[in-house]
Amino acid sequence: MRPALVIIIAYLLGSIPFGYLIVRAKQGADIRQTGSGGTGATNVSRRAGKLAGLLTLILDALKGAAAVLMAMLVLGLPPFMEGGHGAPPLHPSAQWWMAAAALAVIFGHILPVWLGFCGGKGVATGVGVFLMLAPLAVGLAAVIFGLLVWLTRYVSLGSIVAAATIPLFVWLQSVFIRPVADPAPLMTAAIAGALLIIFAHRANIGRLIHGTEHKF
Repeated sequence: MRPALVIIIAYLLGSIPFGYLIVRAKQGADIRQTGSGGTGATNVSRRAGKLAGLLTLILDALKGAAAVLMAMLVLGLPPFMEGGHGAPPLHPSAQWWMAAAALAVIFGHILPVWLGFCGGKGVATGVGVFLMLAPLAVGLAAVIFGLLVWLTRYVSLGSIVAAATIPLFVWLQSVFIRPVADPAPLMTAAIAGALLIIFAHRANIGRLIHGTEHKF
């Protein structure tokens, strides 16, 4: 019962539409009727300004981190899914439930129940998740994101490529920097999370191919 509750709470946390609420409070508008229709920081910036976009980015990342932290506390796991030397997890499959919670919060952001399953792209929430699980991997992916956006001015391209590199960097971190006894749950979360984020960018991928994508 406890692990299932972790997944439900993670999804509901992810479903909190901060971008939608910020634009609604600031302008009385529906962010879904602007630009890409997403509730993420980039679209919020286009509609309500960079400060609103930055606030959305921070809050979306925080809900990802909060979902993972909540799962750690409930399941009795140490930080970063390490084996640790303390008490054993409260559930024998705790790391797999942790991975499921990580995916649930990203899924909730992309398909929020409160907005008819029409949300954002999951990038900022994924950043929050993997800052808790694999911080070095996020740092390396952020460098790639920054370089691509600087060179091309396509936020979507930077997000897609950075998401695709997360599993590689997570693997490198888990092998060489912060070894874990069983890397399978963390790697599964990284691969599935990257696929979710890339899938959420499918319309952007089409516009990039046809040269009609918006530049930042």
